[in-house]
Amino acid sequence: MLKWDDFFRATDLPVLNDQLIRLREKEPDWFSIRNHGDYEKWRQALQAIHDLVPPSPAITTDFSNDSLRIGRAGDIPEANRQRLRVLLMNFHPWRKGPFEFFGIPIDTEWRSDWKWKRLLPHISPLKDRLVLDIGSGNGYFSWRMQAAGARAVLAVDPMLLYTMQFQLVASYARQPRVLQLPLPFEALDRRRSVFDTVFSLGVLYHRRSPMDHLLDIRNVLRPDGELVLETLVIEGKRGMVFVPPGRYARMRNVWFIPAPLTLTEWLNRCGFTDIRVAGLNVTSTEEQRRTAWMTYESLADFLDRNDPSKTVEGHPRPQRALLIARRA
Repeated sequence: MLKWDDFFRATDLPVLNDQLIRLREKEPDWFSIRNHGDYEKWRQALQAIHDLVPPSPAITTDFSNDSLRIGRAGDIPEANRQRLRVLLMNFHPWRKGPFEFFGIPIDTEWRSDWKWKRLLPHISPLKDRLVLDIGSGNGYFSWRMQAAGARAVLAVDPMLLYTMQFQLVASYARQPRVLQLPLPFEALDRRRSVFDTVFSLGVLYHRRSPMDHLLDIRNVLRPDGELVLETLVIEGKRGMVFVPPGRYARMRNVWFIPAPLTLTEWLNRCGFTDIRVAGLNVTSTEEQRRTAWMTYESLADFLDRNDPSKTVEGHPRPQRALLIARRA
């Protein structure tokens, strides 16, 4: 299913590709009902979409705009449009985006394009850089990185559904420079310093050991390589960290939420330099919300109805910091 050989040719970097070749042997285990009970449903939906609109060089894609476009409305007969919509819904929930498949807009839970616009002015140009996208979700940001000129993008996310969404896009994109694996970052060989830029967006607060996560990122970056880090923060002085006693915004797996100055100190201790807080953003219910393509609870359900400055648990409302740092 994955286009390994195309990616190997695009990267032409033995120190990276050697470890990917070893991981390749496990691909049958990833894409199987043993890995996820819904795999067969997703596989059949992907095949049915290909039957409706066979991948071909005549189908164009555009990843340079806010909504990633796959094909055009004219590529599919009007009579098949509702069938395509139903098949796309088999990949629910759609969290990162937006996308447009053959004229059908996918209004995702997150307006990921807003985050991309916030971070793009602050990062080093991606042209000709080898990029790692940790916690990539369905690959929305990975495609934006590729469109921005990255030499190649390796994306990792353990959720198989998100890689199936990625594969749907990839099957039409014919872009050999982007590869997503349904694996956690920790499955990679973190002793090889190969990447020019590493993105860790919305991952750090899910780590039981955030310092280890930062150290691992440092290890996979080449000297002088760049980290683009986005994570939850709290208001406070240097040294302050909030450890939720239970859930945070109804999330079970939130472990450490530092103050921005605490986070800069963590980065410094982990071997980063030129550390800067590029932005602070209170997540809005316009940027993260329930839609027809993500019908589960979303941010509005996680906030106190009487005091939206707090979560339903009484904690400060989610605020995210964007930090840029360089491996020393």
